[in-house]
Amino acid sequence: MRRKIIYKYMNNITKEKRQRTSGNTANRPKQAFNRRSPRKKMVSSIRPDQLIKEATVIEVVEYKSERTFDSLPISEELKKCLKAKGYVRPSEIQDKSIESLMDKRDILGIAETGTGKTAAFLIPIIEDMLVHRRKSTALVLLPTRELAMQVEDEFKSMTKGMGLHSASYIGGTNINTDLKIARRDSHIVIATPGRLLDLVQRGAIQLARFNTLVLDEFDRMLDMGFVKDMKQIIGGMRNRKHTMLFSATLDKKQQSLINEILNNHVTVKVSSGEKTNDHINQDVVRIAEGEDKFAVLKNLISQESFQKVLVFEETKHQVKKLCAKLNASGIKSDDIHGNKSQNARQNALNAFKSGHVKVLVATDVASRGIDVNDITHVINYQLPMTFDSYIHRIGRTGRAGKTGIALTFIN
Repeated sequence: MRRKIIYKYMNNITKEKRQRTSGNTANRPKQAFNRRSPRKKMVSSIRPDQLIKEATVIEVVEYKSERTFDSLPISEELKKCLKAKGYVRPSEIQDKSIESLMDKRDILGIAETGTGKTAAFLIPIIEDMLVHRRKSTALVLLPTRELAMQVEDEFKSMTKGMGLHSASYIGGTNINTDLKIARRDSHIVIATPGRLLDLVQRGAIQLARFNTLVLDEFDRMLDMGFVKDMKQIIGGMRNRKHTMLFSATLDKKQQSLINEILNNHVTVKVSSGEKTNDHINQDVVRIAEGEDKFAVLKNLISQESFQKVLVFEETKHQVKKLCAKLNASGIKSDDIHGNKSQNARQNALNAFKSGHVKVLVATDVASRGIDVNDITHVINYQLPMTFDSYIHRIGRTGRAGKTGIALTFIN
């Protein structure tokens, strides 16, 4: 089926007025020796021209598999659950990876957000569990609590009545509750790395019991923030036989580490892993020197077309501050960041999904954990540090065949 999607170019750009200033540093007082030097400010690696994608008329070819889930070589129990979920035909990433995964081939899967990556790795895992029952144990690692909860919910809905059990271990929840859950046998464990290692160090979980490993959003899992934990976890999985890596982006600098983790793997690329989603109209909003940045944001969000808006800030403090200012100005908003408890984060997400609040302000923790199909706008209030981060942020809009808009503020 072919559909034409016509992007409407949005021009909410303030004129750039750059003034270069120079100052004489000769008369500046010397810094005291006992004063700590200020932390070096991180500079974004993104060029502004990468953030602009003009509206074009494009022809989109919707992928349609020649086969249905009923025709796949999987058990009737699983087919029944998939049918109950409304699954008729596999998506492209599912269609092109399922045979390799059923044959226990390691895989590197690249596909845009919202294309069915979760089911792509869960279907072969569930089928293996139905065949081998006690012999099959899988570990799924994700960078955020929200993603972990989504994967567990998907697993439960795909295994109703099968007698398969899952356990999720994420930060922001009671560790004593997790210790009790860990005493029970689970076919699959879904976790964030920090909480998993906490349980491993307490002797509650043995990594050697897992024979299947999935790294969802592997590019984030293998970056500098997680790589040390990942090496420790993978090193402890002595009986690992099958490994799957899935993400929307591929960092070429991680290729050598990927090759160490995977063995004789297949690569399935539904997208290049480098380009941004074609369904998203991207632009920049330049803030002139002396211009009120918040006033520009407020005026944009106040427009009728800004119906469900996700705003990204760099730090937890900035997120809380911006959310408070939006609420004070009459724009219903909530926030999500790492310092919030899991219940508070979930409540904020639910309020955003239901439309109780118009704006959700977030740190990057949300760029891979929000599963909302009708976000109309993503706004980067601060320029992201990397282009990969930018891709994951704006991937929250333009989903399910809809057109989205991403705007990035530039000083």
